[in-house]
Amino acid sequence: MFTGIVEELGTVDRVSPGADGVTLRVACTRVLEQSRIGDSIMVNGACLTATRVDQDGFFADVSPETTRVTTLGRLRQGDRVNLERAMALGGRLGGHLVTGHVDGVGTLRLLRPSGRATEIWFDAPGEVVGLTVVKGSIAVEGVSLTVNAVDSGGFSVTIIPHTADHTTLLSLKPGVPVNLEADLIGKYVARLLKGNAPGGGLTEETLYKL
Repeated sequence: MFTGIVEELGTVDRVSPGADGVTLRVACTRVLEQSRIGDSIMVNGACLTATRVDQDGFFADVSPETTRVTTLGRLRQGDRVNLERAMALGGRLGGHLVTGHVDGVGTLRLLRPSGRATEIWFDAPGEVVGLTVVKGSIAVEGVSLTVNAVDSGGFSVTIIPHTADHTTLLSLKPGVPVNLEADLIGKYVARLLKGNAPGGGLTEETLYKL
């Protein structure tokens, strides 16, 4: 489990394709503190397992499935990535509950100044838009953000200067794909309301009985 608060910008310094996916080496410093083999590290919104940790970076395997459903297969040597270690139980939850399991890949629609901040619109798959609400939370490339507006094809967020300085978001260009994770609580509520079969799920009558 993560918070969506980026701890460090790392740099991909090695991409090694193989029959079973891709192995990444990410150069970094802060997220290495207390990190060991087997620990979870979120890279651009996707939870990866550290398979090797050395003094100035870590290795992680990206499976074919992960490359299919995220943007990680597009990473190249020299790319900057948002990094976060799994949250410590009892620590502050500065963002929101983020699993590191990407719900869909969206694209950047536009960026425009908004005072000292920047407004960004993202196009998103219908399954993500359907779980997105104004003033709710969403993770974009692993960054916890508050939703400003929602339309039929996507949503907008505001990037404050601090977030701009400590994440990759303002380096994105229109049309660039991004990893999206909808709010965890919203996903569970939607699942309960939908149920497993036509006519299933929670009804108003059922809610009154809870």
